[in-house]
Amino acid sequence: MMRRLILLRHAKSAWPEGVADLDRPLNERGRAAASRMGGYLRTEKLVPDQVFVSPARRTQETWELVRRELPGIEAETVPMIYEAAASRILDAVRSAPDHAETLLVIGHNPGLHELAMLLIGEGSPSLRANLREKFPTAGLVVIDAPVAHWAGVGRAAGRLERFVVPRGLSD
Repeated sequence: MMRRLILLRHAKSAWPEGVADLDRPLNERGRAAASRMGGYLRTEKLVPDQVFVSPARRTQETWELVRRELPGIEAETVPMIYEAAASRILDAVRSAPDHAETLLVIGHNPGLHELAMLLIGEGSPSLRANLREKFPTAGLVVIDAPVAHWAGVGRAAGRLERFVVPRGLSD
């Protein structure tokens, strides 16, 4: 059995004065990038069975724009992945229902970046090097793990299937 984990960092956000981190919205560039990544997921048939989203406004807005390209898919807000370390995000991943073969997690750095690097045991050396260098806003990582249950996902258990950033996509 193969499980597919898609990690999507929230799109570029604004930093309005006096607004709490949790409430920061996407900026114009972020909204465009989130829409572009949603289109990419649809075109590439990277359709999740389960979606976990941080409660932060910027992750929720990223999901809403991605979701327009993936009709009929609902997300679960998972508070434990807000600004979380890789280990906490991994705990959330391991709690995913086994009926879901593909899980999309929309969260934050540095936790998502650290989780991706922790889980990847194989894959293209150049893609791995690019990811090691930077996981930018609206960046997307797809990791395939040959495990029967989400609870079995762990260190070096996955293969980096792809790493995509919005500026690398054509309009």
